This record gives sequence, C-alpha cells and structure tokens, in this order.
Amino acid sequence: MTTEYDSLKLSNQLCFPFYACSKEIIRLYKPFLDELDLTYTQYITMMVLWEHHTLTSKELGKLLHLDSGTLTPLLKKLEHKGLLIKLRSPEDERNLVLTLTDAGEALKEKAVQVPPKIASCIPMTEEEGLQVYQALQTVLHALGLDKEA
Repeated sequence: MTTEYDSLKLSNQLCFPFYACSKEIIRLYKPFLDELDLTYTQYITMMVLWEHHTLTSKELGKLLHLDSGTLTPLLKKLEHKGLLIKLRSPEDERNLVLTLTDAGEALKEKAVQVPPKIASCIPMTEEEGLQVYQALQTVLHALGLDKEA
C-alpha cells in the first residue's frame, strides 16, 4: 500500500545512489591521491590542466562545475605546492590565467597510474562502466551541466 509519504523514503530517492556512489568512489581514490599529495578536487583540477596546459580560472570553473569561492583556495594550494602559476591576463586583469609548472607537468607521470588502480577497485566490466558513464552524462545534460568552457 502506497502512502503520500512514500516519496520521502530513502529507497525512493534518485539522489541517494548518486551521493553514496560519489562518496565511496572518492574514498577509493584517497590512498592513490595521497601518494600524489592531492585531494580529489585538486586531482580533477590537475587533470583539466594536463589536458589544456593553460586556461583561465573561469574556464576551469566551468569545466569542473566549481564556483570561485571553491576555486580560489584550491588554486592557492596548488600554486603553493608549485604545481601551477597564476597570472593576471594582460587583456583583462580580472581574469586569472593558469599554467602548469614543470613540477605540475611531471606529476602527470605518477598520476597516469591512478585510473587503472581505481578501475581495479570497482567490480564492473568496461561495458558496464561505459553504460553508467553515459547515464550520468544524460543526467548532466538534463541539468544543463554538460557544456564545456
């Protein structure tokens, strides 16, 4: 028998599996990222920088879906670690241009081992992983969060 309160059951929430999976997957990353002296958010920031090498903080924020309040201390820590350089754009001083340092680029050699280590921790086939990825991309698209910078 269903009641008006069934919508409040945890087992009926789409958001809960997203939350639980995100939390657990980030927990799986921790020991591997500790070896790189990175948090998960620092790691995904570095992944974007390894891909783009130089970009503005605004572009980075769009790609990672992070606001400036989250990015500012994050970028400060990565700069303090010597992994990136922040410079004001000569065209518009309000924009910060982010560039990898040699140390930041070198960290990529260690980081390349992280994805296969994570894949070995999650008992899914490559096909199942792709299906989950595509489903999540569908959700991001529905929320308007699939647009790149």
